[in-house]
Amino acid sequence: MNTGPKKILFATIGSLGDLHPCLALAIELKSRGHTVAFAATPFYRAKVEQCGFAFMPLRPDWDPTSGELVAQCENIRRGPEVLLRKLILPHLSNTYADLLAAARDTDFMIAGELVYAAPLVAEKLNLRSASAILSPCTFFSVHDPPIMPTAPELAILRKAGPRLHRIMLNLSSRMIESWWRPVRALRRVEGLGPGVNPLLHDKFAPGLVLALFSKCLAQPQPDWPPQTVQPGFAFYDTPHSAEPSDRTIAEFLAAGEPPIIFTQGSTAVHHPGDFYRVSFEAVRRIRRRAILVGADPSAVPEAPDVLVLRYAPYSEVFPRAAANVHQGGSGTTGQAMQAGRPMLIVPFGWDQPDNAARAVRIGVALSVSRKRYSPHRAAQAMQRLIDEPRFQQRASSVQKQMQAEDGVSSACNAIEELLLRCTVG
Repeated sequence: MNTGPKKILFATIGSLGDLHPCLALAIELKSRGHTVAFAATPFYRAKVEQCGFAFMPLRPDWDPTSGELVAQCENIRRGPEVLLRKLILPHLSNTYADLLAAARDTDFMIAGELVYAAPLVAEKLNLRSASAILSPCTFFSVHDPPIMPTAPELAILRKAGPRLHRIMLNLSSRMIESWWRPVRALRRVEGLGPGVNPLLHDKFAPGLVLALFSKCLAQPQPDWPPQTVQPGFAFYDTPHSAEPSDRTIAEFLAAGEPPIIFTQGSTAVHHPGDFYRVSFEAVRRIRRRAILVGADPSAVPEAPDVLVLRYAPYSEVFPRAAANVHQGGSGTTGQAMQAGRPMLIVPFGWDQPDNAARAVRIGVALSVSRKRYSPHRAAQAMQRLIDEPRFQQRASSVQKQMQAEDGVSSACNAIEELLLRCTVG
């Protein structure tokens, strides 16, 4: 597809879980001849520049690995409000100014949904853009209602039908209308239109919305924006067929039965609480080997059948696990699904309770809430995942379905198709 080389800008705020899919797409677009740059959290400058991309800082200037920052969002009900009202929206004017400067000399922008300045910048510059949506729950479909971390008890109403869920969604939207005052104020100052709703409408770019998750996790819904394309997950990782690149990992995996892998993803890992200690005690109860990814070695006792690592590529360890235990972030869930192994999900917050419920519904997972995660419950759940063949059978089936998806290539095709239409138009 010949669109001619374009200048493409990625705008993202958040954790590595937000950055990595953008890097995956950026690498592919660069290989197709486009010039790619990033406007992102300053903390990630070195990582982005090491990948060969120009970098422009995007405020707020925070440290996503700060345990103190992560702890502010620890309450599963109030976490989204704290994230938006305390950590993101108070800095909206600065984000807008930074992104406006970064986007002036670009042909196309791809923005994460936490970049609430992106729709304003696109309107101000009359810039073509796309939205990158990483989780099914943030489409807020009334036909496939998500489990909301602010009100998980409403999950019992999942099958109540679109009419009730539309009423609930409209009520919830009115309840948080005051959150968006900074957005509306900035729109007035900049002479832009009033917008509709930053969370439910405006974050979806009018030209293209990329649903960057597998249809195995969530099917397209009739109330998704009509410009939505669902390519699948965009993984920034090595191929799953690769042998472990770390000698310590390779030797441990070769030394015995498949271990259980424990991880807290890219955010919760910086404020894990007692997750790794509980996990260690749980595997001792069922006499299984384990790899604790992201754990502080001082947080658990030394044991010859437990390997503690600050980091390990999921593509190298997940496929070789007896089961994978994780927090349910979108990228981690996708990696675990693609690995073809059963999983236990311990949700921290945000999209994770919904991802966990979806994985349970498709038969590849069990879930235990963070509050109820104990050595006894974790051991019971892991033993079930290993002993009951249906979990492995479903995990293998999902893995096979996902092998037909090529999220990165398909997403880039959709981007280039839009660029071509814009050029021809």
